[in-house]
Amino acid sequence: MRILINEGLQADAIDILKGFGYEIINQKYDYDALMDIIQTIDVLIVKSHTRVDRKLLAKGHNGLLKMVVRAGVGTDNIDMDYANQLRIEVYNTPNASTDSVAELALGHLLVLARNINKSIVSLRNGQWNKAAYLGTEIKGKTLGIIGFGRIGKCLAKKADALGMNIIYNDLYDFGNIDVPGTYHDLKDLLPKADFISIHTPYLPEPLIKEEEFILMKPSAYIINAARGGVIDENALLTALDNDYIKGAAIDVFLNEPHPNERICNHPNVSVTPHLGGSTHEAFYRIGMEITQILQPIQRKNVI
Repeated sequence: MRILINEGLQADAIDILKGFGYEIINQKYDYDALMDIIQTIDVLIVKSHTRVDRKLLAKGHNGLLKMVVRAGVGTDNIDMDYANQLRIEVYNTPNASTDSVAELALGHLLVLARNINKSIVSLRNGQWNKAAYLGTEIKGKTLGIIGFGRIGKCLAKKADALGMNIIYNDLYDFGNIDVPGTYHDLKDLLPKADFISIHTPYLPEPLIKEEEFILMKPSAYIINAARGGVIDENALLTALDNDYIKGAAIDVFLNEPHPNERICNHPNVSVTPHLGGSTHEAFYRIGMEITQILQPIQRKNVI
């Protein structure tokens, strides 16, 4: 079996796959080059920046392509419906980056609460603005989590340990589960939360628009470590410029790797370049999950 790893994979995982007797191509191809080689590949392993669209899948299907593996969680870069039509299997690694993404969201929450991003910029500009950057403790504050899957629940546990009150919104009310938090409708959650953290999958339309920002506290902060486009970026800028909210932390953008410059440069926004799952530990777990998926007699995490 011939496997193309198009955006890299942890070295130990590559060694294991080679040990299975597979031919491994560990090289980054752009879209046009990928189109040229896809018919000769049995399994394509990608991260978030490889576009696996209808055209690529069709050409692969006319050759050897049997499977696409997403080294990560989100599959919005893969045409899932068409892959299913062609009976090309699609797998992901849903457990690997849970703690990493939750910790990044929590890190951004602390950065916002204590004005750490602003203080760094100020000091680097030779200014000592201690009085201007009076912060707030997070203990006793309310964290509203939108999307209560693996990452949302993980964040709830971590924030609860720091003394925060947890409320959440999801498609489902999970009721009495071993995770802190009480269910609220979205329009009920927004005006109650001091911090709002989004952990939904990719959505075709923005979930947070101007009307949702208007419902939030003027002192509230919003964090997006989910998917770009879940927050309407223009509405976010309007909310920041008109003091609907106090600040934001954004790890994911609608247009990556060319994010909205106004958001990146806004003084009340903490930004990172889609670092949610970018830890040594998550990369290792992703690699190990993929070796489990590709064991000759085993298939897991089919979507």
